[in-house]
Amino acid sequence: MEDMKQIHDFAAKRSDKLRDQNTNCTVVPFPEFAALKAEVEKLRVEISMLLLERDELRFVICKNIETAYMLALGSLEYKAFELNCNVLRIKRKIDLIQAKKNRQEKIALSAIDKLLDKEFAGFQCQLNEQVDKMNKALDHSQGHVLTDEETKQIKKLYRSIVKALHPDLHPEITPAQMQLFQNAVQAYENGDIGNLLIISEMVAEPVVPEQSESGLSILTKDKERLTKTLELIREQIANIKSEYPYTMKELVNAPEQVAEKRTELEKMIEELKETYDLYAGRLKEMLR
Repeated sequence: MEDMKQIHDFAAKRSDKLRDQNTNCTVVPFPEFAALKAEVEKLRVEISMLLLERDELRFVICKNIETAYMLALGSLEYKAFELNCNVLRIKRKIDLIQAKKNRQEKIALSAIDKLLDKEFAGFQCQLNEQVDKMNKALDHSQGHVLTDEETKQIKKLYRSIVKALHPDLHPEITPAQMQLFQNAVQAYENGDIGNLLIISEMVAEPVVPEQSESGLSILTKDKERLTKTLELIREQIANIKSEYPYTMKELVNAPEQVAEKRTELEKMIEELKETYDLYAGRLKEMLR
């Protein structure tokens, strides 16, 4: 209830600002104002488009790529990594036992296993992360698939909210507005058209400063800030496209490449099994 009251107050304040702006009849013309206002608005539009592109990459495209990758190759990658960890562990165990023998010390297998658990804890964490990725991929694959029309509607609604509430465009937003925007991000990530529609109906276009020296100063500062923000978002998009899972986009869209990768992993698994069996035989001989 408190959140809804804050949101209602926020909407009312924006409405009052717009009404006050419209009733202000005294306008002092500044030749630079119109041009600067147009530049700032152009930057806002460009940023809103880039923010939409960035968030679509993060919440939609990359999730779909990772889901496809994990379902096609994740289980084999997990098995290969697990076997590799086992090979490294048994090799390390053999080395520790051999060192004990060389020093003619008593061999306590429980102590050695405890040491190995500590040394290989990082590998276990990576295995757990891989399981988490697979679980998320399975959950994502079972979710509702949006139609093309729903996708277009969601993108349109989200962009209107971004233009009105995104902190990169409006650093002065209140905690209630920030909460509203975070709810919009969550709704976009979940493909929740209903909540996006509600939020988009609550927000209005940003209030434009009046034509005055102070208004001109505000627009000048906005232009500088928005220009920096624009470059930052471009860098973020470039980084996303240069990292996993986006870098797997070409692979998951090429069945022949997926098949080739599966064959490669299956061969690796067989080789690791053979290597492990050799070390296991050697360990058995050492413990006789």
